[in-house]
Amino acid sequence: MDVRSLEFKQRSVIALDEPNLQKALKQGKAGFQGNRARAIDLVPEWQQIRSDAKVMKDHTLENLDYYLLQYEAAVEANGGKVHWAPTAADANRIITELVTNAEAKLVVKGKSMVSEEVALNSALEAAGVQTVETDLGEYIIQLAGEPPSHIIAPAAHKTKEQVSDLFEKAHGGPRIEDRPGLVTQARHVLREKFMTADIGITGANLFIAESGQHVLVTNEGNGDLCSSVPKVQIVITSIDKIVPTLEDAAATIRLLARSGTGQHISNYTSLYGGPKAADELDGPEQYHVVLVDNGRSTMLGNAFRDMLRCIRCGACMNHCPVYGNVGGHAYGWVYPGPMGSVLTPNMVGLEQTMDLPNACTMNGRCAEVCPMSIPLPDLLREHRRLQFQRGLGGKVARGTLAAWAAVAKKPSIYQTLTRPAVKVMSYFGGKSGVYKTLPGLGSWTSQRDLPAPQGDTFMAQWRKQQKSKKS
Repeated sequence: MDVRSLEFKQRSVIALDEPNLQKALKQGKAGFQGNRARAIDLVPEWQQIRSDAKVMKDHTLENLDYYLLQYEAAVEANGGKVHWAPTAADANRIITELVTNAEAKLVVKGKSMVSEEVALNSALEAAGVQTVETDLGEYIIQLAGEPPSHIIAPAAHKTKEQVSDLFEKAHGGPRIEDRPGLVTQARHVLREKFMTADIGITGANLFIAESGQHVLVTNEGNGDLCSSVPKVQIVITSIDKIVPTLEDAAATIRLLARSGTGQHISNYTSLYGGPKAADELDGPEQYHVVLVDNGRSTMLGNAFRDMLRCIRCGACMNHCPVYGNVGGHAYGWVYPGPMGSVLTPNMVGLEQTMDLPNACTMNGRCAEVCPMSIPLPDLLREHRRLQFQRGLGGKVARGTLAAWAAVAKKPSIYQTLTRPAVKVMSYFGGKSGVYKTLPGLGSWTSQRDLPAPQGDTFMAQWRKQQKSKKS
């Protein structure tokens, strides 16, 4: 997938004026947020689970080399093979070779964001291998020729009517417009693919060092069919998904489904750990795991290590006001929303993603809902600091920031300048309580109103309050 993050501003403007997208985003936001809140309210120990998961994952990252080698040994003891992919190109080369060696003509895939990250489908298609996505959302966007717009709901930007159009064009026959009918039609089409595929490829939500197993969490069962029906099973995942024990995996799963979809547990939570045994009738004859680094080792040693705790639940984007208005495609690469704005610059370079860290309003909601307690606003601020340090961005923006910083470092001057400005804004905005437009901020106020300040600065109000207490 081409990196188009530098087009964030232009793409956002288009997204804000796209009625079908706005309709889909509004429906998705309400569902995700409400379901999560209800699910978490039923778990009194939620904060303790979060705290324990953070400790566990920090320990795992601190000892990542040990656990990765332990996992490799366990997989090989189970009869499987682990392949190490330092880069995206390595991952594509390894999997293409495995597919070619198996003389495969058809590959079925379960949803995998890592495969999107490395552009695996394009590599397989270039090798002449038909590749079919089997997750319903991924199947829809494959038909549309689009990348996913959400990490757990790839087609969240599509309305039912748009899906009907895609299915009518791809499948023929009478047009179907009801959701159950569309799902049934996709199921019939994909079932043939499962039964005739030579290779199944899936991602992994977690993989377990002590047992050599990986955990696959789905709601449709397509991942299980990809894993058990074809003769060759290939798992592609990233090195940060490892956990030490089965108990650690179980605790993480308690966080994952509730945070992502508001379920207590997904419809299918399966463990796989190797090819079928000699006395087993079902399962693959070959089992391969491709562990992708692709910049994660670098993150392990820099200020962005906390991002490696991410379990890809999507909670941060479900509660992000920016994502909730512009959708995932505006971000211009695989990972959207707050987590994408942190992760993408680390993977493709800050120079190609300058607008992403600056799109955040710093409201902090993403950090509040993150089940792994990732300080996303702090990491976004670090990207902004690095941008300024490296001289990235326009001269006007840098000059404005430098001037603001010079004033902000001197509280007496800052307060002297801001107090009259706040009073003026409070006076002129007092009647309506908001500003619908402001000089120089037209891009901002074109889509939202700016609340007018009430009376005085915070510091002035605080001092007044302290004096009243003393008196």
